Amino acid sequence: MNISLKHALLTLIVAATPVAAQTVVNVASWGGAYTASQQKAYADTWKEGKVNFINYEGGLDEIRIQVASGIVTWDIVDVLPHEARVGCDQGLFEELDRSMFTPTADGTSMDDDLLVPPPNDCVVPQVFWSYVPFYQEGTFSGEQPTTIADFFNVKKFPGKRGIHTWPNALIEMALVADGVSVKEVYDVMSTDEGIDRAFRMLDKIRDHAVFWSSGAEPLKLVKSGRVSMSLAFNGRIGAAILFEDEKFVTVWDGQVLEEEWLVLLKGAPNAEQALNFLVHASAPEQQAAQARYINYGPMRQSAFEIIRAGEPWFDNGKTIMEHMPNRPEVMSRSVVADPDWWADYGEPVDERYTAWMAQYF
Repeated sequence: MNISLKHALLTLIVAATPVAAQTVVNVASWGGAYTASQQKAYADTWKEGKVNFINYEGGLDEIRIQVASGIVTWDIVDVLPHEARVGCDQGLFEELDRSMFTPTADGTSMDDDLLVPPPNDCVVPQVFWSYVPFYQEGTFSGEQPTTIADFFNVKKFPGKRGIHTWPNALIEMALVADGVSVKEVYDVMSTDEGIDRAFRMLDKIRDHAVFWSSGAEPLKLVKSGRVSMSLAFNGRIGAAILFEDEKFVTVWDGQVLEEEWLVLLKGAPNAEQALNFLVHASAPEQQAAQARYINYGPMRQSAFEIIRAGEPWFDNGKTIMEHMPNRPEVMSRSVVADPDWWADYGEPVDERYTAWMAQYF
């Protein structure tokens, strides 16, 4: 048999040999810069498969439909703390063997490496983000705002105040501004007197309130000068500073931190590979890597050691630690949001806040 004939036969054999398709893990997340950071830090560094990110709008409705029907198309979902708890309780998510996850270099388990205890065995750590006050350099002459109390002090720091159209975080901030310890906030909120106290603080800015409901609005309000200070999502402020060189100043005192978790859906079609991806995404190196692309804080304490050692860490060569909402330097004056409190007691506060806002519309 001549060489050309042999080559032709080999080509036919290779072409006829089935090639195993690489598994694609479907991850539902929030889109934008946040999902882009997940793609770069987690998916692009994962060698065992491919990841397909799907934008969704949150909540458990679509997840319930998929699980109840038995037609599950998502493998992993990025969820807020309330959904992480409710979904696990309702059997929508898989409980995970915690021993599978990557420990720290000194052998500390993933769960013991977290800044907050995991609420259940369904969750895998993602990030912390926060509600914070901020203003633009040059807005105030002389003394500058440095505390959450300054946000509520329109005599000392004149101007309108941007606040969101839901009470979460704002109630906590009002109480810290009125002198409540960050560790006692939810105890105080659990009394009628405590909620009254928070609304008395809100009344101090009610004639100065400008309400926002989407994350991009506070930056426009502050930059245009329509408000002198606003509450905002820390990631929005940080992105404007890090990418666009905006002269914004963040007031970390009294901020309210929110958790973000990843979960594996019950009946996920690619469960084995999805679990492998979760192990990869939750490792300290990947938790640190996400902070190269967005200024949300890693949940794993060991990730901060990696970031500090690698500064300037951000993708464009800027330092990132000063923009991390849960860095150790600010935690003593930060409130870690309690989703269980809001689930149990939040409805009447929501109604009261809606009525309070109605005075201005």
